[in-house]
Amino acid sequence: GVPVTGIEISRHMVARLREKADETTLPVVIGDMATARVPGEHTLVYLVYNTIANLPTQDAQVECFRNAARHLAPGGRFVVELWVPEPRALPPGRTATVWHDEPGYLGVDTYDVLHQRVVSHHVRFDDDGRAEVHRTPHRYVWPAELDL
Repeated sequence: GVPVTGIEISRHMVARLREKADETTLPVVIGDMATARVPGEHTLVYLVYNTIANLPTQDAQVECFRNAARHLAPGGRFVVELWVPEPRALPPGRTATVWHDEPGYLGVDTYDVLHQRVVSHHVRFDDDGRAEVHRTPHRYVWPAELDL
């Protein structure tokens, strides 16, 4: 295996992780990925599955990049995996798009193009047609911003 140390802001999520892996197997620092420090230097720092979009401002995202750089050994790499939004695909005058539709589930994104924000609305319907809605806000990052 490859040694990994994580940064996680949610104590609840770390508790869930501990059901599968102990601290020796997978150490975790509880804190904000833009500021938390992990001991040592690393050859790889990575943010996957759109994690950078969880930081609500460009300043916070840039600080996260700086923090990643502080953790890298000479010659180390910083890898960011994220989606590129398509607000131009929105019909004129519209701020929302359906991205998933199946029986019992509807996924809708609402865009604030000026502030580069999107809220993903996850709507689950039970057998009686009652809806439960969960919202996840994000600040999307344009590819050119990754060079900041």
